[in-house]
Amino acid sequence: MPIEYDSRKFHDEMALHGLILPVGVEGIFGRGPVFEDVLARFDALITKLSANDGAERMVFPPTINRKVLEKSEYLDSFPNLAGIVFSFFGNDAAHAEMRDCIHNGKPWGQFEGMTDVVLNPAACYPCYPILASKPLPENGRLIDMQNWVFRHEPSIEPTRMQAFRVREFVRAGSPDMVVDWRNMWLERGVNLLTSLGLPAKSDVASDPFFGRGGRMLAANQRDQKLKFEVLIPVISLEKPTACCSFNYHQEHFGSPFGIKTAAGETAHTACLGFGLERCVMALFRHHGCDVKAWPAEVRKKLWS
Repeated sequence: MPIEYDSRKFHDEMALHGLILPVGVEGIFGRGPVFEDVLARFDALITKLSANDGAERMVFPPTINRKVLEKSEYLDSFPNLAGIVFSFFGNDAAHAEMRDCIHNGKPWGQFEGMTDVVLNPAACYPCYPILASKPLPENGRLIDMQNWVFRHEPSIEPTRMQAFRVREFVRAGSPDMVVDWRNMWLERGVNLLTSLGLPAKSDVASDPFFGRGGRMLAANQRDQKLKFEVLIPVISLEKPTACCSFNYHQEHFGSPFGIKTAAGETAHTACLGFGLERCVMALFRHHGCDVKAWPAEVRKKLWS
């Protein structure tokens, strides 16, 4: 059956079925029980697929040390996407003045000051200081995480979320070790999604770098094939949605964070991330909002 591609219609259809729960802010919504069940089962397939990889499982909160963001140079490339946590540091008089502004609909941001934490903009960021804490073993290190990520991109398009979860793996080691791992997982990712009846394809990609210099950075990233994405039509046939991302950082994180190989050289890193909500939305888009009517082979894979 042909699929209609309409961002607002898909958003409203998922809301009607209780899959997502709008809260009045674009790009922010709750997840209903069926959505969460599918997400947990899809995440379990990733766990099963990676069971013998020897990854170290880590858990981090949705906030990270602001200095990690500064050291990573994220604000050089994506200042428009960052979420900085502010809080109130004033006295009673300032509090009274702030309350007066709030209750009278006036701006009150001037009473807030920057804290030491920021919202995590990429699932892999918390692990780089951990990797730098001691030299890597001979075979490098592999870290497995599921982290909340924030990006300031308000949109009615349901796949363009401000807060979402990513199942992320980070590989650190020698260049050959890291690239081979990245390429292996690129094939794995496509196979996993196609096994669920999704028309997934991989392609070279680039990040949405900010400003005039961003076009040059994006072109360089594409030319060196540092980033691949697995794409699935969810909102648009012409511009399919990136549901997985595979990035080779070279020394971009190893150098500023001081991550060293066993031989004392600057380590290379790569990461792969499954956008869990996007993968789940792709399933609802292509198989419908009633999971009981999904193809038997897809149900068996998820619910067996």
